[in-house]
Formats: sequence, structure tokens, C-alpha cells
Amino acid sequence: MANLPATDAEWAERLTPEQFDILRCSATEAPFTGAYWDTKDPGSYKCAGCGTELFRSETKYDSGTGWPSFMAPSDVAAVTTKADTSYGRVRTEVNCATCGGHLGHVFDFEATD
Repeated sequence: MANLPATDAEWAERLTPEQFDILRCSATEAPFTGAYWDTKDPGSYKCAGCGTELFRSETKYDSGTGWPSFMAPSDVAAVTTKADTSYGRVRTEVNCATCGGHLGHVFDFEATD
């Protein structure tokens, strides 16, 4: 994508304060509060920073966490992952491959009977 902001100040002008905190500073919205955590509408989910399609509604599921959860990206090239060792544990952080925006984390759940 052309013309993406290069500085934090440019990103702050383009995004809402909440979007900036999440996408550029890896913050997290409170569970069960975001606009998309419980929606069942068909369609695609795009990056708020650059508009890249990231996920499709067909892969969305209710993880019980209060955040939108997906089984797979719409295209594996749309996202990148990296180890996040903050808070004393190792998690997998997911980012937009186009603009680097923080999208959330991968959580592995073990099935229980």
C-alpha cells in the first residue's frame, strides 16, 4: 500500500486514539467491548491502519475470550507472527503484513472432555 504513514505523529492523525494504541503500541481493548467481538455478519475484516483484508467471517468463531477470534487469515501473506515475551510468558503476536499493525495474539487451547 502506498502512502502509509511513516511516523507516530502521522499514524496518530490517521487513526482514532484507541486504534493508535492497539495498532501502533500493541495495546489491547477490554474483552467483550470491541465492535466485532460478537458480530455474526458475513464479510471480511480489514486492517484499520491500511485496509488490507485480514480475515473472513467464515473463519470467525466464538472463543469465549471476548475478542474476535479466527481460525485462519484470509491469505497467509496478509499477516505475520512473532514471539511476544512480554508479561513473563511467551505468546505469538499477530501483525498486519502490510503496515505492521498489532492485531492480537494466537492462543492455543487444549480440548478437554
